[in-house]
Amino acid sequence: MTTLIIVIGLLLYLILYFTYGKKIERDVVVASDANEAPSKRLYDGVDYIPARKEVLFGHHFASIAGAAPIIGPTLAMCWGWAPAILWVWFGNIFIGAVHDYLALMSSVRYDGKSIQFVASDLISRRTSTAFYWIVFFLLVLVVAAFSAIIGQMFVKTPEIAAAYLWKIVAALILGYLLYHTKLDFWVSTIIGIIMLVLAIWLGSLKGVVLTYNIWMWVFFFYIIIAAAIPVNILLQPRDYLNSWLLYAGLVIGLIAAVFAFQGFTAPAFSSFSPVLLGGKATPFWPAIPLIIACGSLSGFHSLVASGTSSKQLTKESDGLFIGYGAMFTEGFLSTIVIVSVAGFGLAALQTAGATPEMLNAENWGAAFTPVTNKLKLAAANLFVQSYAGMVAVTWLNFIPNNLVKLIAGMWVASFAMTTLDTTNRLARYCVAEMALPLKGKSDGLYNFLSNRWIASIIPAAIGIWLAASGNWLIIWGSFGAANQLIASIALMTGAAFAAKKLRSKFANVAVIPAWILWVTVTAAILWFILVVQPGAIAKTPVPGWTTMIILIVMLILNFLFIWDFVKSKAYKVE
Repeated sequence: MTTLIIVIGLLLYLILYFTYGKKIERDVVVASDANEAPSKRLYDGVDYIPARKEVLFGHHFASIAGAAPIIGPTLAMCWGWAPAILWVWFGNIFIGAVHDYLALMSSVRYDGKSIQFVASDLISRRTSTAFYWIVFFLLVLVVAAFSAIIGQMFVKTPEIAAAYLWKIVAALILGYLLYHTKLDFWVSTIIGIIMLVLAIWLGSLKGVVLTYNIWMWVFFFYIIIAAAIPVNILLQPRDYLNSWLLYAGLVIGLIAAVFAFQGFTAPAFSSFSPVLLGGKATPFWPAIPLIIACGSLSGFHSLVASGTSSKQLTKESDGLFIGYGAMFTEGFLSTIVIVSVAGFGLAALQTAGATPEMLNAENWGAAFTPVTNKLKLAAANLFVQSYAGMVAVTWLNFIPNNLVKLIAGMWVASFAMTTLDTTNRLARYCVAEMALPLKGKSDGLYNFLSNRWIASIIPAAIGIWLAASGNWLIIWGSFGAANQLIASIALMTGAAFAAKKLRSKFANVAVIPAWILWVTVTAAILWFILVVQPGAIAKTPVPGWTTMIILIVMLILNFLFIWDFVKSKAYKVE
């Protein structure tokens, strides 16, 4: 089964990229390099900086992926591998990739402005205000969710923490080589890859041992600094290095999955409502988008596409590779995760102390999540163990098992940390744009809030404070709810861009899946508020009430957006 599923997935993505993707590029967006990109026309040396498409792909993919395409599919294994893989493939093809590409290209056509700004022009100003607040809440929850995940991983595996810190040093050096010397690009790349390998090796020698709370303080200061400095100092070179880590991991995972010839030990389907969020029975519909999140589709991607990537795109013809291709790559990563956990997750759990009776086919839905929690084998660590187990049964077993685990762990940590500081940079943009109405009325307050350091501190402080509670599974569900809600809204904005701005008769490629997603996510948020959040409040009252209020406000703003969207008929070609 490992071989069959991975080959089907690879062929699916390759074929659809060159057919469905190219059709959207040609017939909907009508991409043309005759249109000068904002990165060149509005160059400012801080945010608007042209990047080679290989470098930008690394930044974009590492930012949109984070830990979500690994954590989400692993958690979704409680339903069985078939529902998980089908939601990943369906979401990638009909929603995620279309959403990402339209968000990127609409921003490019609007001078690199955010997707919220695009909504204000195409739908209404009130819609934009509601959208801005929903986005800000999401960014805070992303900071919280990913800080909690990385903090737990760094505490459990100090070697991963050390390797990541060494990689930051390597990224800073690479950034200097790429932008401040006349060294050939590919020579700089080779030096960067050597430094990346050295960073992993140095990390394996001696870990960095800190407590969870201390890591929260480290993350707080790190994401503020990383979000405020020019993108070509750390963000671009670090994410470019991440892309090579990704390529290595994907190639190793692809080869391992193809040659493992392993049947799946996880059931294809367990039950419709297994135990997951908050220890409650969690129905596949409508809860699935809250769990798998970015591995299938993600509203956060629209924020990256219209926040940082659109300001670095060198030419419009690079857009499909960046926006559409990165989503497919993320989906293939999620496919590898599902295959590895389905084939080797049970062995990893048994090694950690699970008995066969705990996780046989009959008990899987009820026991999968409680057993992983009891054994303290969190989703990230379960994937690491499963991935290493898959590699170990193939001819790639000459690679030391501990090194494979470290590489897999670095996947999670590197992409999650990238998402953290990219999120804070996006939140900085969001705070500054939300403060615009104050300009001319209260210039002092506007200048204070739009200051790149102050605007970076605000979301970092709230997000890290929530993460300090340690209740990461509840935070993950809240993040998933906000994330998928924005995906439906951003896709509707993309549909409005295609219909109203481009006057494309193919606008329904966005509006139909957007409505399907909106109904599903709205139902999921209502279920999450009514069923899961009361338990979170009882366990951690202050963070619990904070996330409850955020979700309720977002739900109200969501209905306001839909009202304006329908009223404006922005999805109809004029």
